[in-house]
Amino acid sequence: MPSTTNAHPARSLSVNALSQPLVASLLDHRAEWRLSVSEGPMGVRIVDAGVETRGSVEAGLAIAAICMGGLGQVRLRHGGEGWPTHIEASSGQPVLACLASQYAGWSLSASQEETGGKKFFALGSGPARALAGKETLFEELDYRDRLHAGDGGACLVLEVDRAPPEIVIRKILRDCGLRPGQLTVILTPTASLAGTTQVVGRVLEVALHKAHVLGFPLDRIVGGSGVAPLPPPGADAGDAMGRTNDAILYGGSVHLTVDADDDAARALALDLPSARSRDYGRPFADVFREYGYDFYRIDPALFAPAEAWVSNLASGRTWHSGGLNMALLRAQWLVEA
Repeated sequence: MPSTTNAHPARSLSVNALSQPLVASLLDHRAEWRLSVSEGPMGVRIVDAGVETRGSVEAGLAIAAICMGGLGQVRLRHGGEGWPTHIEASSGQPVLACLASQYAGWSLSASQEETGGKKFFALGSGPARALAGKETLFEELDYRDRLHAGDGGACLVLEVDRAPPEIVIRKILRDCGLRPGQLTVILTPTASLAGTTQVVGRVLEVALHKAHVLGFPLDRIVGGSGVAPLPPPGADAGDAMGRTNDAILYGGSVHLTVDADDDAARALALDLPSARSRDYGRPFADVFREYGYDFYRIDPALFAPAEAWVSNLASGRTWHSGGLNMALLRAQWLVEA
């Protein structure tokens, strides 16, 4: 029988409090990591990691760790199968780190009329999501974060190429219960060094989300790690989006540790990889184009790592499914000398 030790996410952990030292470190390294920090609408802090600045891979690693709410480690690794540079992500609290914090699930938008100019849309990720709790996912996780005296502030990461307008900032502050001075918003365009890095750093989160879609009991996932190749940023946002998705769908390998019955663990390993999708086998940019640039027409099963390993604490057994497709990635990214 599976044990109940650590069966439920630790509700007492605050992803915002735990991530604040990481935000402070990011600010301390702004010069070395080529970041720009400014005052945004209503006096909130805006960190530009690639809009008007060059940014860096190091900044992307730090931002990925912030997105995991201080409950994960994100590292750069040189060497590996078929590509020189990889991103590793791991967590001993993967459900909280990945789904309650890192997942880009908070929809933030404003119309042209509301902004007085260009309409705005972004999906917010990072620990501030857990303060707002606007997604039904938080009801399933049975988790909401609360800031207490001395906890400092909160951070939200937006994969955009401009700062959010005041109406969106007001919404974030209201829904999170924050004062302007408590909020840091980090901008990470996908077609930037930091943006590409922090997206590839979501390789473990993609696996957790797929496990959730498959209906695997999240409270039975007790640990996880993942690795994926880090490409250079694409020439534009569309190219960059294709590269970062391909890095995980065809080059991502994830190892989950669960505490469940063997049938459930084996089924998770078999169903998790992206190869289970009808849309597997082509570059993501081509798939996206074929469906008229509509994410919701793409088979959801495609959004998964290429390779899965699942180890069951209840029995000591491990199952493996899927495999890397580095040939597809090299064909897209590599120009032979």
